[in-house]
Amino acid sequence: MREFKIAQPRTADELAALLAETKEPVAMMAGGTDLIDELKSGVATVGLVADLQAVAGLAGIVPEKDGLRIGAMTRIVDLAEDAAVARDYPSLRQAALSLATPQLRNVGTVGGNLCQRPRCWYYRDPQVVCRKKGGFNCYAFQGRNKYHAIFGGGSCYIVYPSDLAPALISLGAKATIGTAKGDKVVPLEQFYALPEIDVGRENILDKGQFLKNVRVPAPKAGQKAAYVKLKERGTWDFALVSAAVAGVVQGGVFAEISVVLGGVAPIPWRLRKAEDALRGKPVSEALIRQAVDEALKDASPLRENGYKADLVFAALKEAVLAAAA
Repeated sequence: MREFKIAQPRTADELAALLAETKEPVAMMAGGTDLIDELKSGVATVGLVADLQAVAGLAGIVPEKDGLRIGAMTRIVDLAEDAAVARDYPSLRQAALSLATPQLRNVGTVGGNLCQRPRCWYYRDPQVVCRKKGGFNCYAFQGRNKYHAIFGGGSCYIVYPSDLAPALISLGAKATIGTAKGDKVVPLEQFYALPEIDVGRENILDKGQFLKNVRVPAPKAGQKAAYVKLKERGTWDFALVSAAVAGVVQGGVFAEISVVLGGVAPIPWRLRKAEDALRGKPVSEALIRQAVDEALKDASPLRENGYKADLVFAALKEAVLAAAA
């Protein structure tokens, strides 16, 4: 691990000023479960690490009149055990409990999970200079690509590994971004950016900016939601495919519906064609099959990951049926 300096700002304003003024490469450390691995392996090199542990106001789950505010430094275990989350947002609790191990959930944070880097083995290999690290090739395209993207690839075939992001996006969450010039709020779905926007990063955070919190709107009458994660190992693992479904259910029919997948694209992937196929019709396995077939018209599987198309159906069927029940 290369040497670096560490700063411990005490307020969000101090953090924003530090990030804006620092000239050298800087990284933010929340729980550190991902960043430390990158620094040790040499995949990430920085001159300064901003430790967020002492920044006031970044942790906590706060009920508000229009929903729930979840601080970026809120631990995953606190999210999973929160009574309001369990009552009003069961899919978010399911996603939190599916994440890693109890030990990692005790340390990892909401913001860290939403802003983590991809797990692609080419990106994580310090000896490989792929497109994401400033090279010219995505080696997954013609190389080993069992775990890579079937949607939204092109210049880079990473998959975004967050469990919380699909659940939060399906629930209509918004992200509050802190800056030296004040906060700005964007739909969480727009917080993520495909490689064509900037292959070196996965979100819209610019220099001097940081994720402050996410806000989840209050559930509507009749709102149901479910999160399903399919993984390779019985113990903790990242999703091969995950599906978050949320919507308003009336008599076994989705009057409103949002479907977001994880593990299939460089960003959390919204299946709008599937939503259109499912909306306003009695839920059945045949309808779900039709919805998935329509959505998969946009998929471009690679040599080793075509099996993910079948997993999309399996995950979505389970999530839709659970939410509609």
